[in-house]
Amino acid sequence: MSITREEVISVLGPVDDALITDIVTTGATLEELMRAWGWINNDEALVKEGISPPSGRTAELVELLSQDDEEDEL
Repeated sequence: MSITREEVISVLGPVDDALITDIVTTGATLEELMRAWGWINNDEALVKEGISPPSGRTAELVELLSQDDEEDEL
Protein backbone atom coordinates (compact mmCIF):
# COMPACT_ATOMS: atom_id res chain seq x y z
CA MET A 1 0.00 0.00 0.00
CA SER A 2 1.30 3.46 -0.90
CA ILE A 3 2.30 5.89 1.78
CA THR A 4 -0.10 8.58 2.98
CA ARG A 5 0.46 12.26 3.64
CA GLU A 6 0.15 11.64 7.39
CA GLU A 7 2.78 8.87 7.27
CA VAL A 8 5.20 11.14 5.40
CA ILE A 9 4.79 13.78 8.09
CA SER A 10 5.17 11.18 10.86
CA VAL A 11 8.61 10.24 9.47
CA LEU A 12 9.91 13.58 8.19
CA GLY A 13 8.11 16.07 10.40
CA PRO A 14 6.72 19.24 8.86
CA VAL A 15 7.71 19.45 5.18
CA ASP A 16 6.26 21.36 2.27
CA ASP A 17 3.33 20.04 0.30
CA ALA A 18 5.36 19.70 -2.91
CA LEU A 19 7.77 17.25 -1.27
CA ILE A 20 4.90 15.28 0.25
CA THR A 21 3.26 15.04 -3.18
CA ASP A 22 6.52 13.93 -4.79
CA ILE A 23 6.98 11.22 -2.16
CA VAL A 24 3.39 9.96 -2.36
CA THR A 25 3.48 9.79 -6.16
CA THR A 26 6.48 7.43 -6.07
CA GLY A 27 4.14 4.73 -4.80
CA ALA A 28 6.58 4.03 -1.97
CA THR A 29 5.59 2.36 1.26
CA LEU A 30 6.14 3.63 4.79
CA GLU A 31 8.94 1.09 5.21
CA GLU A 32 10.71 2.37 2.08
CA LEU A 33 10.46 5.96 3.31
CA MET A 34 11.85 4.98 6.70
CA ARG A 35 14.76 3.17 5.03
CA ALA A 36 15.47 6.19 2.81
CA TRP A 37 15.34 8.58 5.78
CA GLY A 38 17.65 6.31 7.75
CA TRP A 39 20.08 6.12 4.85
CA ILE A 40 20.23 9.91 4.49
CA ASN A 41 20.82 10.42 8.19
CA ASN A 42 23.25 7.52 8.78
CA ASP A 43 24.84 6.65 5.44
CA GLU A 44 28.39 6.38 6.76
CA ALA A 45 27.36 4.07 9.59
CA LEU A 46 25.29 1.92 7.25
CA VAL A 47 28.17 1.58 4.79
CA LYS A 48 30.51 0.57 7.62
CA GLU A 49 28.00 -2.10 8.64
CA GLY A 50 28.07 -3.47 5.11
CA ILE A 51 24.52 -2.48 4.25
CA SER A 52 24.07 -2.04 0.52
CA PRO A 53 23.04 1.34 -0.84
CA PRO A 54 19.32 1.65 -1.46
CA SER A 55 17.76 0.71 -4.77
CA GLY A 56 14.38 1.02 -6.44
CA ARG A 57 11.85 3.30 -4.81
CA THR A 58 14.00 3.68 -1.71
CA ALA A 59 16.79 5.11 -3.88
CA GLU A 60 14.26 7.40 -5.56
CA LEU A 61 13.19 8.65 -2.14
CA VAL A 62 16.81 9.20 -1.10
CA GLU A 63 17.24 11.36 -4.20
CA LEU A 64 14.10 13.39 -3.43
CA LEU A 65 15.07 13.90 0.19
CA SER A 66 18.66 14.78 -0.71
CA GLN A 67 17.46 17.45 -3.12
CA ASP A 68 15.24 18.89 -0.40
CA ASP A 69 18.21 18.99 2.03
CA GLU A 70 20.35 20.80 -0.55
CA GLU A 71 17.62 23.40 -1.08
CA ASP A 72 17.35 23.96 2.68
CA GLU A 73 21.09 24.68 2.88
CA LEU A 74 20.90 27.49 0.30
